[in-house]
Amino acid sequence: MSLDEKVKYIPSKPGVYIFRDGEGRVIYVGKALSLKNRVRSYFQQGAKQMPKTRSMVERIADLEYIVTDSEVEALILECNLIKEHRPRYNVLLKDDKSYPYIKVTLGEDYPRVLVTRRLVKDGSRYFGPYTQVGAMNETLRLLKKLFPFRTCTNRQFSSRSRPCLNFHIKRCQGPCTQAIDKEQYRSTIKEIILFLEGRQDALLKRLEERMHRAAEKLEFEKAAELRDQLQAVQKVVERQKIVSAGLEDQDVIAMARGQDEVCVMVFFVRGGKLIGREHYLLKNTDDLSRGEVMAGFLKQYYTQVEFIPRQVLISEDIGQEAGLMGRWLSGKRGSKVEVRTPKRGEKLKLVEMVAKNALLVLQQIELEHQAQRGRLDLAVAQLVEALGLDKPPYRMECFDISNIQGAEQVASMVVFEEGKPNTKEYRRFKIRTVQGPDDFAAMKEVIYRRFFRGLEEQALLRTGQMSSKEAKFHRLPDLVIIDGGKGQLSAARSAMRQLAVDDIPTYGLAEKEELLFSEHKDEPIVLPRDSQALYLIQRLRDEAHRFALTYHRTLRTKRNLKSLLDEIEGIGPTRRRALIKEFKTIKEIQAASLERLRQVPGMNNKAAEAVYNFFRTGQS
Repeated sequence: MSLDEKVKYIPSKPGVYIFRDGEGRVIYVGKALSLKNRVRSYFQQGAKQMPKTRSMVERIADLEYIVTDSEVEALILECNLIKEHRPRYNVLLKDDKSYPYIKVTLGEDYPRVLVTRRLVKDGSRYFGPYTQVGAMNETLRLLKKLFPFRTCTNRQFSSRSRPCLNFHIKRCQGPCTQAIDKEQYRSTIKEIILFLEGRQDALLKRLEERMHRAAEKLEFEKAAELRDQLQAVQKVVERQKIVSAGLEDQDVIAMARGQDEVCVMVFFVRGGKLIGREHYLLKNTDDLSRGEVMAGFLKQYYTQVEFIPRQVLISEDIGQEAGLMGRWLSGKRGSKVEVRTPKRGEKLKLVEMVAKNALLVLQQIELEHQAQRGRLDLAVAQLVEALGLDKPPYRMECFDISNIQGAEQVASMVVFEEGKPNTKEYRRFKIRTVQGPDDFAAMKEVIYRRFFRGLEEQALLRTGQMSSKEAKFHRLPDLVIIDGGKGQLSAARSAMRQLAVDDIPTYGLAEKEELLFSEHKDEPIVLPRDSQALYLIQRLRDEAHRFALTYHRTLRTKRNLKSLLDEIEGIGPTRRRALIKEFKTIKEIQAASLERLRQVPGMNNKAAEAVYNFFRTGQS
């Protein structure tokens, strides 16, 4: 069916609609109580639309829709699809994939508390996301002081015959040597969860009861430890500001709008006390009302948090969406959640306080952006002058070779545009034609392959035999940096001459002296040690080095993991591939529970037990 026909026959039912562009990419996901009315509104002739909406409609080449039983189901599906596809025209949390969480591994017999950036359905509890890594690390340090829990890996834990130093300094209860039983240890973990949830009053009551029970049993040393723990938690509570006389659990959310950016601030109020705050930056908010921006944030934020309070106070009126959000969050929480915009009283003052904090953070971010933009402009200008370039280099590429005595030889290509990394354009190569540790020959191969492929793709694009979505090398650089001295530079330039792309300025960067070598000059170019141009070139080179090493380490790990799995009885090529695909590293397989190993495609109970036992006893 054509797009017009799909629009014509779309049903009048609640659901989600998905717009795709000519290359099949999802560019927008929306929900509607009536799919027919909502989708048709985009294509009505003469309809007044904001510039961003007009731009989106011009790109729509196809649409899909999914019918649901209710608007709440449509909302849930919309949230999940936005998270999965990150469409160009939806409101998006900036860099939200990189936010860390505190993870409590409840799926383990003796749980740990650790930091992760991956959410896995393995029975663990997750707290976050945290945008301020320093504040999160401070929370972890505090937890380690207040609660003695194990920090060793599962492999260390299973192979330990005597307790480590943490046990002797009372930072761990020694579960590795059965110095504490599971129930007692899990009692400590429950208290950690209460602390992370902000339920300190419940935690204080629990600690006090334990202290009195220990004293009644004449366990005075244990009672003294609990007393000290109680006092430490009380000090934390005393520092928390009381902001609600009603002692409610609330999330208070407000936003500040800048030129091209929106900052949303979330205050966490638990039991009437402010226990913390986080701020988030949003993109794709042009042409949207403040209410639409707030609704877009709520959808994404509450798909990735575990604890939902009874009340969510927001600074912007989101109309009928408030009731819908409330029903969705009530379903997630398991009891009623109210989403409201206060109009007067203490709650309004609280929202206004959060809004002021959001504005202060946004102003600070904008100042930092201006300073960074100034440094980048200066760096590029200094580079143009020092290298005698005809124009500022918009796109810079840097190449690096990584190997250990010729084994698993790889190369990286990293790309900076306007002085900033564009990670989507990074590329990596396995060296094909070079045997042994020969960096010069490897560099020549990589440069030849990169530009040969680029020229080939340009020709295919001109003739319509390739789409821009398929092309990966067609954009050529304005400046090339080779990680290495004259030898690597000479090898690169030789390959570029073969392909007639030697008009692109190319320099080698020697690591020790930080000197730039040119093919046409005998003497190296020395950039001033305090110049922004040198800092930019160093960042480019360091990123290429990091990317190459990461790829090399990945290949080496896969090779080692493959050989290690070959030692386990019952693990053939098919199961080995399934395990590598699921876990990626030896460390993840070691940490996996027996139940999770059983869930890997192709595994049965016997095979899962063989893997589980191998990494704990060294034999299958």
